[in-house]
Amino acid sequence: MNIFPVKAPVATNPTEGLCFAFRNHELLIKSAGQAVEIPRIEEIPPLHPKSVVRRYVGAFDERPCFSVALSDDFTLPPGMELTGLRRLFGLLKDELFVLAGRSFQIIQFEQRHRFCGQCGAPTEFKKDEYAKICPDCNLVRYPGVFPAIIVAVIKDGHILLARSHRFPKGRYSVLAGFVEPGETLEACVRREVREEVRLEVKNIRYFGSQPWPFPNSLMIGFTAEYAGGEIVIDNHEIVDANWFAASSLPDVPGRPTIARQLIDGFVQNHKA
Repeated sequence: MNIFPVKAPVATNPTEGLCFAFRNHELLIKSAGQAVEIPRIEEIPPLHPKSVVRRYVGAFDERPCFSVALSDDFTLPPGMELTGLRRLFGLLKDELFVLAGRSFQIIQFEQRHRFCGQCGAPTEFKKDEYAKICPDCNLVRYPGVFPAIIVAVIKDGHILLARSHRFPKGRYSVLAGFVEPGETLEACVRREVREEVRLEVKNIRYFGSQPWPFPNSLMIGFTAEYAGGEIVIDNHEIVDANWFAASSLPDVPGRPTIARQLIDGFVQNHKA
């Protein structure tokens, strides 16, 4: 089964579609105050539909959506700006953010796999599925998705929250980390909690998942119960950690992140 659609529906008019256009790591948007919109292809004169390489990434409100890589010398149309994708989280509708993230990952995949990693020959776009293929040795490469766990650990009506040095000042969140080769998701939960705060957990339960293009990740959420140990931070990933009651939470990630969903779920289950 293909992860990404290869072609837009035949009946659609490409010029009416939405254009997720990136220059390096920044997305082209129409912005008016707090309102953020994704431009249509026809609103970007330099992007004539026959003059650029674009990929169909899905549909929004029955309009086809395409990913486009902008050149470094691209001139911004009036009323538009370039901005980092992370800044748009929570400002774009969830469906649009998913399509934007998918577009960004598609562009990165194509740019980073222009040559075969096995023999060095230039690769080609595979016509029957979303992949790059080497015409010389037939090696096929698909877009990589990196699974990462994120977990809410609960102890006696309190949730474990930690601060990373990468967070804004005062921000705390639940623990998270990438899955290693040969590791189950549950084993990853235990290892990450043990490595970052020296605690043991039990009763690990699946909560939900969320695509997260920073970078190419799939965040897989869990809840777990405290099973033993005292908090000892690693001082590498984590600079502070503590237990918090539902009534006295610090600054936490905003909606609709899965981190916030885990925290909101804890609050809902531990109302006074």
